[in-house]
Order: sequence, then structure tokens, then C-alpha cells
Amino acid sequence: MSNEKMGSVRRVYVEKKPAFAVKAKELQAEIAGYLGISGVTRVRELVRYDIENISEDVYKKALVTVFSEPPVDDIYEEKFDVNGAKVFSVEFLPGQFDQRADSAEQCVKLLNEEEEPIIRTAVTYAIEGEITDAELAAIKEHCINPVDSRETGLEKPETLVQSFDEPEDVIIFENMPGRRDFMDMPQTELKELYDSLNLAMTFKDFLHIQKYFAGEEKRNPSMTEIRVLDTYWSDHCRHTTFSTELKNVTFDDGYFRPVMEETYQDYLNTHKNLYEGRSDKFVCLMDIALMAMKRLKKEGKLADQEESDEINACSIVVPIEVDGVTEEWLVNFKNETHNHPTEIEPFGGAATCLGGAIRDPLSGRTYVYQAMRVTGAADPTVSVKDTIEGKLPQKKLVREAAHGYSSYGNQIGLATGYVKEVYHPNYVAKRMEIGAVLGAAPRRAVQRLTSDPGDIIILLGGRTGRDGIGGATGSSKAHNTESTAVCGAEVQKGNPPTERKIQRLFRREEVAHIIKKCNDFGAGGVSVAIGELADGLRVQLDKVPKKYAGLDGTELAISESQERMAVVVAPEDVEKFLGYAKEENLEAIEVAVVTREPRLVLEWRGKEIVNLSRAFLDTNGAHQETNVAVDMPDPKENYLNKIGTPAVAEAVAGNDVKKAWLAELADLNVCSQKGLVEMFDSSIGAGSIYMPYGGKYQLTETQSMVAKIPVAKGKSDAVTMMAYGFDPYLSSWSPYHGAVYAVLESLSRIVAAGGDYSRVRFTFQEYFRRMSEEPKRWSQPFAALLGAYDAQIGFGLPSIGGKDSMSGSFNDIDVPPTLVSFAVDVAKEQDIITPELKAAGNQLMLFTIEKDAYDLPVYEQVMKLYAAVHAMIQEGAVISAYALDGKGLAAAVSKMSFGNKLGVTLEKGVSVDTLFAPGFGNIVAEVPTEKAAAVKEILEKAGLEGNVSLVGYVNAEASFIYGNDASEAGESKSGVSEAQSAAYMKISMDEALEE
Repeated sequence: MSNEKMGSVRRVYVEKKPAFAVKAKELQAEIAGYLGISGVTRVRELVRYDIENISEDVYKKALVTVFSEPPVDDIYEEKFDVNGAKVFSVEFLPGQFDQRADSAEQCVKLLNEEEEPIIRTAVTYAIEGEITDAELAAIKEHCINPVDSRETGLEKPETLVQSFDEPEDVIIFENMPGRRDFMDMPQTELKELYDSLNLAMTFKDFLHIQKYFAGEEKRNPSMTEIRVLDTYWSDHCRHTTFSTELKNVTFDDGYFRPVMEETYQDYLNTHKNLYEGRSDKFVCLMDIALMAMKRLKKEGKLADQEESDEINACSIVVPIEVDGVTEEWLVNFKNETHNHPTEIEPFGGAATCLGGAIRDPLSGRTYVYQAMRVTGAADPTVSVKDTIEGKLPQKKLVREAAHGYSSYGNQIGLATGYVKEVYHPNYVAKRMEIGAVLGAAPRRAVQRLTSDPGDIIILLGGRTGRDGIGGATGSSKAHNTESTAVCGAEVQKGNPPTERKIQRLFRREEVAHIIKKCNDFGAGGVSVAIGELADGLRVQLDKVPKKYAGLDGTELAISESQERMAVVVAPEDVEKFLGYAKEENLEAIEVAVVTREPRLVLEWRGKEIVNLSRAFLDTNGAHQETNVAVDMPDPKENYLNKIGTPAVAEAVAGNDVKKAWLAELADLNVCSQKGLVEMFDSSIGAGSIYMPYGGKYQLTETQSMVAKIPVAKGKSDAVTMMAYGFDPYLSSWSPYHGAVYAVLESLSRIVAAGGDYSRVRFTFQEYFRRMSEEPKRWSQPFAALLGAYDAQIGFGLPSIGGKDSMSGSFNDIDVPPTLVSFAVDVAKEQDIITPELKAAGNQLMLFTIEKDAYDLPVYEQVMKLYAAVHAMIQEGAVISAYALDGKGLAAAVSKMSFGNKLGVTLEKGVSVDTLFAPGFGNIVAEVPTEKAAAVKEILEKAGLEGNVSLVGYVNAEASFIYGNDASEAGESKSGVSEAQSAAYMKISMDEALEE
């Protein structure tokens, strides 16, 4: 490194001392174990800072305060001893946000506010040992994701000051060499132009644009107008797939056809009743998704929903007591996916998934206080050699995505109360990354007003860069082997400290109260975020703060750039709001004004580069139509009747229950994810009611998250509850049943934690393969939404929000049909119970739901049962409970046992099917012996005596025992002898945990 040039730029390398070099040791282990390179003897990882425009005194201070922590870091100025290692450095691509560099610049300014430092960072790797050039290339490929990073030279630059070319004027599609003007292009030439632009919209949409400009505007469009329309009409922003009219729906022959047709007919009857005489309402996936909510609202079963055209999140009005006084509060909840960006850049994609989820309720001026993360992946334990070309290895995806989401949540100060990764081989097509959040605020602080002509729109928060350009359209496209090479600009790096400042600002009631309307900068940037705030707008793009020079008008219009808000305030409140923003160290500037004429106008360099009528924008493109042919699930492959995984089924067939039990615990979808979960902080804010893993040993996995509503002053016992439901294997067999049981599973998990089922509200996440004109491609989402509709109507409980993601395809691989249900309830702290077993000698009772001839829940019976379980919890008769899932009773009681290391002795009459077959909707509960009579009385009153069975007892010997009636053996229930029987088994707690 001695050949590096000296100049005005200073260079510093910071390396963790050997005892603290965790990341370097992890990388060395991955190189040996994952990449199979055995010649590496040592790995060093150093953070490289290049610093310019800094005074000597401040540099000396920053060296030991900003750039390093002397107790744990070694510092090398200008160079370090390479010691014969092979060295390479990695930096973010130009335009990607570098949080380390940004934070360092801010911290230097804290040392001296007069300083204006320029800082660039990179990570330098030194690989010691005997390795070949090919092995070094493999290590570099492992360390560098080309979507967001690149290898950079080892030479120190002369200066860090970047020069940018002056951007050219925005292209107008006229007077083009060799082409006719846009309005006059014949269809063949227009198709060539369409193909060259790589748009997310369909060619039918492009023809729709040509017709509009030729007939209404009588001019040719600008490049910015085309890009803005492509963004507005993307699946991400306008749900175009979900809004496609479904013309001819046919159902294949099969056993389940009658029930699915009956559900569809019920939907059609409801559609007719609600939209009598309206020609603008047609059958589409969006209408099916919303129909149950609209019907239940008309029936008076949704009185708590906050009515507003502004809310980007689900919002309900709940009464809570604060210091004994009842107040009305808004509780917001929202689920968000970043499947596409996380697939190609896992850290940034997952981080901004959480950031995007937070922004929705935050834009509604509610304080976000708890998050849930549910993800879908293929097997992360497979060898890197099995990675599909054009894909990142699953192990890297899983790890980096977890780091990204947890990093964002931990920095912003948001408790992540529940984390679950679901594994299915078809998520190799594209990863699923869902963040769901809860927010709340006193209703008095929030006003929902219209944007009036003359109102001012203020842009607040982060600056605009090229990162995030095309995020909306990119996530709406099908993907293939080349996608990762061309999607870099669509991925962003989050800036959680800035979003935290917005959280602090909006939590101030005096600030929230002067905001008339607000929108977050989701995918689509200025054009959508500001464009949705009023029908008529004039936006000055030259005023939009930029991260760097060189951005043209189109880039300024559509760059997503995280951590920004657009707020509408009355003219007389502008200075007041800007003052509040300054107090929180937030950049805020007036960028737009509301106009009377319903047109979206964007100005740049004194020219109008966008001038579109609101009516045209709101067409959402050309009207799309398709036919649907619905597949029927095969009764012979009924997942609900299957015994676990092949390994479990084989052991059961051989009458080896112990082997089956251990195989069940070793299943990727059953085994502990505590290592993953502990990357996330569940205790931030001191509002979480319980930890993700409960019991003395913190080993019982919880099934929901519960937190106190964040009252800023005073005390309240009000809590919110959230749980999810979804099984990819069930949904792959039957999307219809998968959706029904996703709703049921999320509901059962709320009930098992002490919630009242009758107060639950849902929000859904749909994630399906890319659609096409082939009617069969539409079968999965259509059937799933029918199932969700049936469950909502059956329970009388609505889904009041959701998110659809319809691009889950890679070449010829499709993600499993995915409809995830999130259930939310509001309860009191004293209602809540935890799932770990509490005491030896207590009974274990299994409450079972009834199913009809089509293997669907009998909703009336389920509601009675869940009401009864709630009553038992209220009376203290049930002190712990677990909702069964697709893995049966064995997995459930095992997880209940681990937390306090109390064992379970199962009754002789418990069938192997009950142990290992799916038990969706059933609940196993711990009941003190003296409370058994109370349980019986509650069940008798509800007529549910036949829906409960005694399945076992809690034992003190930390073992799982099955297969012999202890009373016949003359032993106590808590100490069964090892009498022989064909299916007898005894597994120690340690043996089970080892699996």
C-alpha cells in the first residue's frame, strides 16, 4: 500500500481488534464452509475513509471519536501492513446512499459546525493464505453484489469533489431522426418505440397514450410524461393487474367445484346488490378483494373504521382509557412488500421494506411503535453451487435481508415484536419480504381535510437521488437471468435516522394538527407522492433538494428516494411548519401549490415537462380484460390429510413415533429461528408485552406480537395484538383453501394469546406469479381471493386493507400462491396470556374446529369455540395456549414445553394423525386441574362438549412421553414408566432441542 499518492485527501483504515473482529471471522468461516476454499488462513476487514475539506484539529478529534472507537478499533493512517495478503476494496455504486459516509459527515459537523467535509467510504478485504486467482474471484463474487456495489481501486484519489455534466433538456417525442412524431406514428413504429423504452405498461396502454395526446392534447408527449404515466399506471401504484376486468370465468370439473362456484355466485349477488345500476363497476380481482368489506360495512359490522380518502394504512377508531379518562385513538396498521428489491439487493430491499411500511401510517400522523416481519425463502442450507444463474445464493439473501430489516428497525427505534421465515422451494423464483407495522395517535391531533386551491405543499426529509428510480415499474415487471444486471437504480439504501426525525416531528400534536393532508414518497417519487394530494397541482422541480447535481427533470419527477413526506398546509401555516421542521433538523421546502384546474403540471428549468389532465391520469391506462379458467385441487393430494414431511410420514408408516417426532422438529418450518429473531430488537420503547421467545429459558416461540398503545403522557392498559396466517404448501395444493385457512390461522393465534375474535380486523398480502393472457394463469389469485371472501363473510370480520404483488416469476419458476392474512385486535394488558407451559400436573386440552364435506371450517362452530376459549382465558381457566398449524399437535406441545423445560405426557388415545397432520384452527390449552370444571361448564353452555379432548398432562421430568396409559401402568401422570408398547416413545428435552 506504500505506493498510494498523498494529496489533499486523507485516508484512514479502521479495523476491529482481533477479539472484536466478528465480521471478519464470519467471512472466513463462510469462505471455508460455504465456498469450500480451504487455503485461507486469515481474513481482515477494514473500513476505509477518504476525507477532504477538514481542518487538522477536527481531523485529529474525528479520528478517535467519529471514525473509530479506540477500545475496540485499530487505526491506520494512509496505509496498513498488507502482510502478503491479496487485497481488494468494495464501494457503493455512484448514486447509492452510503449511510456510513453520511453519518460521518454529520458527526464531523457536530465537532465543528463550520466544517463542510466530503467523506467517501469503502470496505477493504485482506485475504491471507494460499489461494488461486479463481478462488479470489469467487471470494469477490461472494462479497460484492453488483446491483449496489463494485470493486474500487486501491489508489487514493486526488480529490473527492464530483463533477456532473449539465443534464440535457427533456426529450419531446417529435422531430426525431428517422421517426415520425409520436402522434403520427403507425402502430409498427410505435411498437418499436415502446420496446426501446423498456416500460412496465402494456402496449395497449401505450396506444391509449397516443390516442389521448392526438385527440385531447393535440401535441407530442415528453419523455417525462411517458415515464410518469408508466409509474402512475404500474401495478405497484395503481394495481393494474388487480383492476383487469374478468370477463368469462369458468371452473374446471372436480370435487371442490360446487363450493367454489357457490362462493363466486355469492360474490356476484353481493356485487349486484351493492352496485345496482352502475356500469363502472365490473368483476376484477380488486373488487373481489374489497367486496366482503363493503358488504360487512353495509351490514353495520365495520363501525370502527376511520373514513377518509387520505389514509394509506388501515385505520380504526378505538376508545382507550388514559389515567381513567376515555379517549378516542386512531390505530393504524399496514403491510408492505419489497420482494423485488430484496431479491436483487437484500440489505437495502429489506431495510426499505420496513421504511416503506412505517411511512404509510406515519403519513397518517400516527406514531409507529411495533413491527412484524414475515418472509418467504427457498432452502438457505443448500450449497452455493446450486445457485441459479442470475440469482444470489439463498443463504446470502436470507442473511443480508435480515441484517437490512433489523438494521433499519433498530436504528429508527422500532420494536420488531415477531419475526418468521417461511420456507418453500418455489420462493427461489423470488423472495418474499413483508413488513407489517402498527401505529397510533390520539384522534384529536389528526385532521383530515381537503387540499384547497392556494394551499402549499412542502417536501420534508431526505434528498432526491437516482436510487429508487424505476422502483414502482421494476417491481411490476417479470424477471429473468439478466434482471440483476439492469435493476441497480431501482434499489435504495434506507436512511432511518431521517425517518426517525419525521416520527418525532409528527408525534408533536401541534405539528400534526396543522397538516391538512399528507402522502409518503413511496414508489413513484414526486410525480405520485405530490400528484396524489390534489386534483390540480403545479410543482417546481428545480426546488426539489438533490443529493448531487446532474439529475434531469425526469429523474427528479420519478425518483422514489426514501424518508420523504409531502404535506399540505394552509398558506398561513407554512412558516410555522418550516420552523417546526428546523427544530427537528429536517430539511423542508415549498415545492408545489394546489391549483383550481385539475391538471398535474411539473416545471423544470422554466418549462412545463409534464402537463396532464387528472381525468387521464385516473384512467389508470387502457381498460384491460381477460378470461379466467379456475383449476380444481386434487382431493387425493389434500394437504389437510397429509402426515407432515416425507421424513415424518416415513417414520409414522414404520410405527416409529420418536423418529417422526424428531423429524418434525428438524423440519425447516418447525425448527427454532431464535438466531434469526435475536437479530431484531423487540424491546425498544419498553412497550412490548412479551418477548418473541417466552419462558424462563426464552425458548417457547410466540405466535403473535402484543404492545401497549404508545400514550405519550399518562397510563393506559390498552394493547394491540397482531398475528399472521399462511402455509405455502396448503396454498400450493389449493389457493382457495389456503386463503380460508390463512384467515383462520391468523384469527386462532389472536385467540390463543387472549384476544377477542369478534373485534379482529384483517389486512391481506397477495403475492402471485406474473399474469399473462393465458386464463389458467389467473386461477391462483382468483381462487385465493374467493377463499378470503368466503372466510370474511363466514366470520363476519372484514379485511380493511391489503397489498398485492403480482410479479413472483423468474423465467419459468413461479412463487407458491401466497395470500398472507394479518389479524389485528385491540385488548387490555390483563387479557393477554403467553404460550409457554406453566406448571407440572396441569391438563392439556385440545379444542377442535369442525369442517364440512369440502374440508372448510364450519364458521358458526369456530366462532362459538373461540368465544368460549376467550371466556376461559378471562376466567383464568386457560393459562397458556397454542394455535395449531400445518404441523399438528407434536410441534405445538414441543414449542410450549421448551420455554420452561416442562415436559408433556400424552394420553394413549391421541392419534398419530392428531400428532402430525395439519390442525389449522385447533387450539391446545393448558388448564389447571382445579379449573377443569369451569372449562366443562363453559363448553356445555355453548354446546361444544364434543369439541374438546384431554390430550395429556404437563410433566416435571422435561420429557415428551407418548404411547402408554400411565394409570394402567400404575404410575402418576407426571412420571410414566417406560413400559413397552409398539408406538411408545420418550424424548428428553435436550434431545428435542438438539434437533
